[in-house]
Amino acid sequence: MKLNLSILIVSFNTRDLTLACLKSVYAQTSGIKFEVIVVDNASNDGSVEAIAEKFPQVKLIAKTHNFGFAAANNIAAAEARGDYLLLLNPDTVVLDGAIQKLLRFAWKNKPAGIWGGRTLFGDKTLNRNSCWRRPTLWSTLCRGVGLSSIFRNSRLFDSETYGPWERDTEREVDIVTGCFFMISLALWQELQGFDPAFFMYAEEVDLCLRARKLGHHPMVTPLATIIHYGGASERARGDKLVKQFRAKIQLFDRHWSKPAAMFAAAMMWLWVATRAAGWSILARRENQNHQQARLAWTTAWNRREEWLGGDHSRSSADLSVAKLVES
Repeated sequence: MKLNLSILIVSFNTRDLTLACLKSVYAQTSGIKFEVIVVDNASNDGSVEAIAEKFPQVKLIAKTHNFGFAAANNIAAAEARGDYLLLLNPDTVVLDGAIQKLLRFAWKNKPAGIWGGRTLFGDKTLNRNSCWRRPTLWSTLCRGVGLSSIFRNSRLFDSETYGPWERDTEREVDIVTGCFFMISLALWQELQGFDPAFFMYAEEVDLCLRARKLGHHPMVTPLATIIHYGGASERARGDKLVKQFRAKIQLFDRHWSKPAAMFAAAMMWLWVATRAAGWSILARRENQNHQQARLAWTTAWNRREEWLGGDHSRSSADLSVAKLVES
């Protein structure tokens, strides 16, 4: 039987959320022929057994090793039989027929090559991370010196966001979030899927940038709306920051010249250094939120060699920040 769509889900210790996601997929999706493929990245919370019991129709691929998000999606896509792929995070809930609406949007806008929808937080407020602009030297400079934090949603100083736009209109975007990411199987195969060097984070940025080089222009529609809780498989914020920064450095290395990538890495260093120092000062007030922020950013700072790559030069600036953070 020819299928319109293959829905790919990668799970890792998100048992209850994955079950809720699958329940919403089957309850909300109709009028199209689809399959669901779940790759479990060696969960130890009973995810595999629960999925197999409650959703026997799912093609379940249980791994004994955590391959990460990118490689696991590549594994799932290799088994797909649909003309289109939908990458769907396990910590999502499909609302109001969102999947078939997104597929019909893709059919009407085929040259885009990649399509996304609108995401909400658990309380149904808007999650603006459904799409964003590609990073530039200017945006990394603004991030490093703090302008993007001071002037949030500014088209000039916070240029990787789409400002106050409520994600309530159809439009072309640079990057579509990997949590609700539709792509034609043909384009996926042409791009050879995700770059597995991206263990987690930035893999969809890399893929969108590579698709744009082939002349495709990703699009989003507000008609396809889901809930995305976010961060369910990554509970330690410091670890998450380290992985995000490492992915950003990888992205710069792949898409920018060496001088540009080195500049971006320096701005990343400055970003983390100022946040770690700032939260270390604020945390002295014994505010719980400040303490949590301090822990996350100092973790990212203390592990900077992991995400910067190579030997980190102990410059006078580096030593000064380290002294402030540790005091």
